[in-house]
Amino acid sequence: MKLTPEQRVTLHGFNNLTKSLSFNMYDICYTKTKEEREAYIEYIDEQYNADRLTTILKHVADIIGAHVLNVAKQDYVPQGASVTMLVSEGPIVEVPTESYDESPGPLPDAVVLALDKSHITVHTYPEYHPDEGISTFRADIDVSTCGEISPLKALNYLIRSFDTDIMTMDYRVRGFTRDISGHKLFIDHEIGSIQNYIPDEIKEMYQMIDVNVYQENIFHTKCKLKAFDLNNYLFGYTKEKLSDEEQRNIEESLKWEMDEIFYGKNIAY
Repeated sequence: MKLTPEQRVTLHGFNNLTKSLSFNMYDICYTKTKEEREAYIEYIDEQYNADRLTTILKHVADIIGAHVLNVAKQDYVPQGASVTMLVSEGPIVEVPTESYDESPGPLPDAVVLALDKSHITVHTYPEYHPDEGISTFRADIDVSTCGEISPLKALNYLIRSFDTDIMTMDYRVRGFTRDISGHKLFIDHEIGSIQNYIPDEIKEMYQMIDVNVYQENIFHTKCKLKAFDLNNYLFGYTKEKLSDEEQRNIEESLKWEMDEIFYGKNIAY
């Protein structure tokens, strides 16, 4: 149900809808030896430490027009990091008429939106298989807003902030608000797909699948990178140092790993 700016300001009281975006990204790497695995994990831990993750979340807050109230961050031993950020509504000069459009959101230099009490969190999970030589890094980012706008406007920036082989995204609207006549509104904007909030140049790079439950206001999109260059998955050397057979075996293992993550199940080849 699409509402005009005039309709949005004639709600009965506060907009109580809760909108939650869960953005999960995966980076896959082939690490042949224990030393390579440890070096990769160390690199990932430095690349996505708590300080850098805090910077990313602050940019997300800027994009959705939020004031940061509190930041809790932690680097873990032996690996991983977490950041939790509480935010509140930023100053609103006028109702943001753009906020309901199904389109990619801005990058940090173009802040146009605002939100009410909310939180933004990120957790990282470096992981490797003990035998098969594949290391995986996962980051989970959750943006939950209460009020008029959707956290989907931060999706464009989040995608560009990580080196991502696979992405899964979930968006859900919960609760209800009322118009001045007391009529319940269980969603206050139209949405056909999370894909509509991803730029075309990004969508062209990924194989994408949607699973949506429209009557429950639940939306799911998952993406897997189409192009495959083995050099992008080797840590510290290039494929020229490998035999043709080694290249084929590693490529098969990597694609198998990516397919299992993408489809969310173990696959027997």
